[in-house]
Amino acid sequence: MNIQNVSKHLTTPLTSQAYPLPPYKFVNREYLNIVYRTDMNVLREMVPEPLEIIEPFVRFEVMRMPDVSGLGSYTESGQVIPVVFNGEEGDYVHSMYVDNFPAIASGRELSAYPKKLGAPNLYVDSDTLVGTLDYGSIRVATATMGYKHVPMDQNDALKEISRPNYMIKIATGYEGQLRICDLVRTQITDIKIKEAWSGPARLQLFEHALAPFADLPVLEIISASHILTDLTLNAAQPVFNYLDANK
Repeated sequence: MNIQNVSKHLTTPLTSQAYPLPPYKFVNREYLNIVYRTDMNVLREMVPEPLEIIEPFVRFEVMRMPDVSGLGSYTESGQVIPVVFNGEEGDYVHSMYVDNFPAIASGRELSAYPKKLGAPNLYVDSDTLVGTLDYGSIRVATATMGYKHVPMDQNDALKEISRPNYMIKIATGYEGQLRICDLVRTQITDIKIKEAWSGPARLQLFEHALAPFADLPVLEIISASHILTDLTLNAAQPVFNYLDANK
């Protein structure tokens, strides 16, 4: 392979790319979202400036994605935190655990999604929608919701999942020094809400050193939703440079 061709590749291995370029199109993406109240002091320690915290809320989510262009089929679970940046409301993506390597690699390398390997699951158990997350063989989270109890207004569902996401992009040089340290923004588009439901919900979080969901304790359940949708995930764009801010 000549010198000119090496730089044309997106990922390694050079002869077998790890993932294709975005945008990624999702068909029948299924959400279980549980919004809960947590400790404001803990949130302040975890959410990076210049993001501002609106209220002491966290959204625990499990997403089943059976049909994703270029990435295949996978499930994901994580915590996001409602924030404001430059007057715009959005969500800070605090953590994500995923069971699919191309989704992990593309999310981390191309964008800034804080993805780690985990074993999330979303399924119906009799009359209950169940979302779980295991890290290795250890249970980290269990969420339950009444299955399709109350129809949810589709405009409310659209607002819930279309908020912009904010993440921290970090990349180091060969000696461990920071080369990139940015706050980035992304937003899903082409959203088609197929179903949306709400209902009673509960959430249990369990202590784990490397999947510390329980560091944001559940004090009160605020709301729950079950949403089925098609959508497109687009590339992220930098909105704040921490390296410049520290000069």
